[in-house]
Amino acid sequence: KFRIWKFATMLKASPSLGTGSITLKNDWRLTPLGKYLRGSKVNEIPQLINIFLGEMSVVGPRPLMEVDFQKFSPEIQDQFYQCKPGLTGIASIVFRDEEQFYENTEIDPHEYDRLYIAPYKGALEKWYREHQGFRTDMLIIVLTAAVIIFPENNRVFRWFRDLPPIPVFGKKEE
Repeated sequence: KFRIWKFATMLKASPSLGTGSITLKNDWRLTPLGKYLRGSKVNEIPQLINIFLGEMSVVGPRPLMEVDFQKFSPEIQDQFYQCKPGLTGIASIVFRDEEQFYENTEIDPHEYDRLYIAPYKGALEKWYREHQGFRTDMLIIVLTAAVIIFPENNRVFRWFRDLPPIPVFGKKEE
């Protein structure tokens, strides 16, 4: 556990308001400046301090709040412990706009996260541990820059052809 550096983008009490640790599209807890900071990913820049302190690396699984970490199986939790958390990672690229996944479901966001998103993120982090290395990390850094500039970019599945395929997530009935 460590203190992560970030620019504040939400109301101070946001972890105990609304959907807690999950941010939805057009979340009312976001400040106007916070929407811009999150969209541009500028809010992540202070984490360079965590990298300089040795608490994080540039590439690795994203650090999680305890409530979200507990949604993963013990095997996947162990995968997170095998490497330092990162400023970016494979799941960060695939889930660049994670809010969209919660948009079309009637399931509680935390339950949806536990049932659908967390298992897939876990599979992605397991893939990363098996493929971790200089080349993979460099490609992830380049892809991160690409998805910040071009959010609809789907190159990740072309550059890493052996990634676990995106499963069909539960959607609300039409």
